[in-house]
Amino acid sequence: MIKSTSMLPECFDRVSYERSHCTQTGAEFHFFACYQRLIRKVVVTLPSHSILTHRITYLSTLRNISRSVILTLVVLLFSCSFSQAQWVEDRGIDQRVQRGIDEIYNFEFDKAESDFSEVIKLRPDHPVGYFFRAMIQWERIISKFDDESQDEKLYQLLEEVVTVCEKRLDENPEDVAAMFFKGGAVGFRGRLRANRGKWLGAANDGMVALPLVRKAYELEPENYDVLLGMGIYNYYAAVIPSNFPIVKPVMIFFPSGDRKKGLEQLRQASLHAKYARVEATYFLMQNLFAYEKDYAKSLELARKLHETYPNNSMFYRYLGRNLVSTGYLGEANDIFLDILNRYTQQQIGYDMYDAREAQYYIGKYEFLAGRFEPALKNFYECDELSRKLDKSESSGFMSLANLLVGMIYDAQGKRQFAVEQYKKVLAMKDYENSYQEAKKYIQQPYKRTQ
Repeated sequence: MIKSTSMLPECFDRVSYERSHCTQTGAEFHFFACYQRLIRKVVVTLPSHSILTHRITYLSTLRNISRSVILTLVVLLFSCSFSQAQWVEDRGIDQRVQRGIDEIYNFEFDKAESDFSEVIKLRPDHPVGYFFRAMIQWERIISKFDDESQDEKLYQLLEEVVTVCEKRLDENPEDVAAMFFKGGAVGFRGRLRANRGKWLGAANDGMVALPLVRKAYELEPENYDVLLGMGIYNYYAAVIPSNFPIVKPVMIFFPSGDRKKGLEQLRQASLHAKYARVEATYFLMQNLFAYEKDYAKSLELARKLHETYPNNSMFYRYLGRNLVSTGYLGEANDIFLDILNRYTQQQIGYDMYDAREAQYYIGKYEFLAGRFEPALKNFYECDELSRKLDKSESSGFMSLANLLVGMIYDAQGKRQFAVEQYKKVLAMKDYENSYQEAKKYIQQPYKRTQ
């Protein structure tokens, strides 16, 4: 069994509810959009000489944070949308809703579309069917993230959710279901706007949605499904400032978090929630992986999710990542080979982002095994995909793949080619000490040790 402690490029999502893709999909940008709106209130309290520095640091952070590093306000809203209190009492409809949710997670979109259309037909006054029909469209957008042609349809579907919810709230201002689903719809609208760089609209949506979620929690604090949303908020409200000090000023406008409490709330929701169990398990897995570094427990959850939803590309990739982090590189390689094959076969939910990540890990596995030619092939294909996908700056996949190409050339005695690669790395973004390694190998050739 080949083992390595440095195979994970820093570019991929630290925490993401959905497909992340190393870009998938910028939920933290929504938080920073809210930050952008509120910073004017904070910056006036800074000394005049520090305002420019603070602004430059903020913009740099906004550009450079890997997409999906944190899930903040909007995901909180989505996760709360699974509360038991929201669901219709009819057992048959309830079962159809649960089945439809499972179909969404397993990327069986046509089946889910049929189920939620029937739910809407049976309960046109309840937002549940409208909301999850919109979530099908959301997942379709995520599976082809660079294609913006489907955005308008999602906005229309979310507006239907808001309309149904507002009608219910007019009749009963304490309608928990309407609060949750309106918050979720507004949140996802803002999330897509943030992903597309529409910061002002995203900020407005965030400011509208958060009070709805908190009010719903006040009305039903003992609900395990509601607990998921509060767990997410408590966890990230504590984690965000410690990992990104730039956001500390804005946190004075929000309730303080509790990392330990948030993690426990997520555990409880993953065990006991009726409709939010999968989402809670997913968040728990990500947090254990990205922030707690408890790869063994994260791996256990990743296996569970993949076994239950074998078509879900994000669950599958997290299984591969966790296997890498725990040293099971052979099994991880098999998974990434399968992911690449699913992309080649154009399976729903598998796109160029999945292929790029797979080829990086496959290449790294071949490199560690000393099989340089297949390693080079995968690294170059990873680089080619990165050049198509990386819009504003190079990703960690590109930087590390090129560094490893240089190391292979050194191992093959092709010193001139190796130096050219290291110089390319220095022109890219620094990930996991790629600059330091490239500079070191420019001075002294990489030598492979057995």
